[in-house]
Amino acid sequence: MTQATLADTNTGNVRMTAGERAGIPPRRMDFEFSEETNRYWYGNSAFLTTFWTTLSSLFPEGETFFVDSVKNYRGIIKDPLLKAQVSGFIGQEAMHSKEHEAFNNMAAKHGFPADKLDKELGVMLRFVRKVVPKKMQLAATVALEHYTAILAEQLLRDERHQQMIKDPEALKLWMWHALEENEHKIVAYDVYQLAGGGYFLRTFVMLITTVLFFAIVGVNHARLLWADKSLFKFKDNWKGITFLWGWKGLFPQLAGKYLDFFRPGFHPNDHDTVALLDEWRHKMLDEGGMLADQIKNPSRAAKSTAAA
Repeated sequence: MTQATLADTNTGNVRMTAGERAGIPPRRMDFEFSEETNRYWYGNSAFLTTFWTTLSSLFPEGETFFVDSVKNYRGIIKDPLLKAQVSGFIGQEAMHSKEHEAFNNMAAKHGFPADKLDKELGVMLRFVRKVVPKKMQLAATVALEHYTAILAEQLLRDERHQQMIKDPEALKLWMWHALEENEHKIVAYDVYQLAGGGYFLRTFVMLITTVLFFAIVGVNHARLLWADKSLFKFKDNWKGITFLWGWKGLFPQLAGKYLDFFRPGFHPNDHDTVALLDEWRHKMLDEGGMLADQIKNPSRAAKSTAAA
């Protein structure tokens, strides 16, 4: 995330929110997904489309959980910059939940029960909130925010992803989400440190979270493939597995950045994305950019880009 101050910046008659001044602007979006959206929008592949749709099914309830775990410690935050960053984090995650819910509803119309998976995850996370200590909930958020940050960075850096997303509206959703995940990638981590969270809990929870995450994604991915009658299309599925997990696949490239999390003294800003985010803000928000005609608060978006 770019560095920001909390100077009371104003442009025209619109006062910037705290999140905007801290470089984490909540951008109001309203993507328009319909039944006309390409059914296999990622690489014209049932396997890869259902994989990304599985991830999308986790976001509405998952990101609400992230927000709640950070809110649990909002009262101890005295630093004005971190307060502002938390406000921006909450605003961005709320918008991600809203837009992925719309995306999941579109997927359901295509016969992929992403909305059902989202509701089931909500039941599980409500149980987690009741029985798991709050600091462990925050540690789980830190772990999962690391996943989303490194995956989002790859989405922004690797043109293969962008070329594989065949539907324009889906491309906007995922690239916008990727941008904002890296804008707020330090927030949960910094709140965790302020709350007295240590290395052992952080890494222990990451190991648990990794097992649970891949188990949930694996089972739910299989359910979407089953719903699509594609579960036993072994040749096509093997191509998808190779694309994601093969020797030169997309995800093995993330191994080093994933393992960085276990290094004592690690901080999300160790993965420098400042120039990358500046580049994508211009691609998305400048006149004629990917989101220029879609964002509902364009004047705020322009100001926050200039401030960053």
